[in-house]
Amino acid sequence: MQLLLIRHADAGDRDPALWPDDSLRPITEKGRRRHRRMAKRLKRRRLVPTLLLASPWMRAWQSAQLVAEYAGGPAPLAAPPLAAPPVLADLRAAVGAPPPEAMVAVVGHEPWLSELASLLLTGEPERLAIDFPKSGILGLTLDRLEPASARLAFLWRPKGSA
Repeated sequence: MQLLLIRHADAGDRDPALWPDDSLRPITEKGRRRHRRMAKRLKRRRLVPTLLLASPWMRAWQSAQLVAEYAGGPAPLAAPPLAAPPVLADLRAAVGAPPPEAMVAVVGHEPWLSELASLLLTGEPERLAIDFPKSGILGLTLDRLEPASARLAFLWRPKGSA
């Protein structure tokens, strides 16, 4: 299976006065434009998800909706494990048993996506440091969601990301 780890689009800075519950902070217009471009890149490369899971936090959910709209594939499904440190058993339960040709996309947050990538690539969540920008997409090839079972296919950074 191919696993696409997608970081949510830019949501601006935390502002407790505006968003006391940070999970409700939406993406910005700049983030929306950048994420739309990245989703279109997926479609151009024929990397259309067969399963799209997203953290239920607003910024990840909105980002996943853009992936569905501009890359194609199914509507996103909420996956609460994507709003927490990586626990492979929880992620396996959310993903289910996809066929080998599946293109599974997950939209989540930092540092958890980097920790998940490190866990799948090296077996340890903090062994590999990844500079994972907002709207970035990391592609992995793997047979199963197990530690040290993945191979890195690519890491795409949106133009203009620091």
